[in-house]
Amino acid sequence: MNEAVRVTAEKIRKLEVQGARNVAIAAVKALQTLVEESKAKTRVALLYELEEARSLLFATRETEPLMRNALRWIITQTERSKSEKIESFVKNVSSDASVFLHTLDASRERIAEIGAKRIWEGATVFTHCHSSTVTRLLARAKKDGKSFNVVCTETRPAFQGRITAREMVELGVETKFIVDSAARSFIGNVDLVLVGADAITSEGNIVNKIGTSGIAVLANEARKPFYVVSELLKFDAETLFGEYEKIEQRDPAEVWREAPEKLEVRNPAFDITPRKYIHGFICEEGIVAPQSVVEVVHRKYPWVLKRS
Repeated sequence: MNEAVRVTAEKIRKLEVQGARNVAIAAVKALQTLVEESKAKTRVALLYELEEARSLLFATRETEPLMRNALRWIITQTERSKSEKIESFVKNVSSDASVFLHTLDASRERIAEIGAKRIWEGATVFTHCHSSTVTRLLARAKKDGKSFNVVCTETRPAFQGRITAREMVELGVETKFIVDSAARSFIGNVDLVLVGADAITSEGNIVNKIGTSGIAVLANEARKPFYVVSELLKFDAETLFGEYEKIEQRDPAEVWREAPEKLEVRNPAFDITPRKYIHGFICEEGIVAPQSVVEVVHRKYPWVLKRS
């Protein structure tokens, strides 16, 4: 197995690479390195290496449809290539990977442009966990000259909310940092909630960091709009065919390293937020109702809807 792929897989597994977008980018770049360093002499041999890499990377995290979609697209493009010369084949793989990364960057910029319009002067935004797409949106709103406040949760047990808090402070945004259990005490005083997504299902539900669904319920109770900020490429086609999005169970030691013996400690990394609590998806195609997600994905990325 290629060393870059093996190291990347281990970093993803150990949460040294966090966030669906960052995981996908790391996996794509590992694939690029693989083809550049490959000693394969034939198309068949290189395709075998790519499939091996895909299997290893897929196994790192259960809830990563963006990564799966990225690798699937690149490898599918490669399989369709008519080139038999290994040099051309390698060049095509690297080029396809670059195209995908460019698409991802363009999507985030478009999402930021659209979403920043929903941040008005003096608004207070509630966030949970860390999403680079959410923080890019907030950075765009700041760049547009808007003054607003942010309330962000610490997001136990890995404290990803600290990443969001640091980024907001560095942007010059007035920020309150709270423990997860304080969400209800603060949500009544915010204007809107922005969260990312690790996966979007065929029903228009989302899978996101544990605690997201509870915040959605609180936002509904407080009559605050709850927006999901996400690329459509996080759509999981497997849910169209009856599969449930798997919820990753993390190491209990992340919650309590020296827990008493015989105590069962559970550590689900994600939960599911039903679409009835989602005001809209802020995505590269605009602000979309949860009920319309499949239709919009079909229009923008028809290949995503094909089963792996």
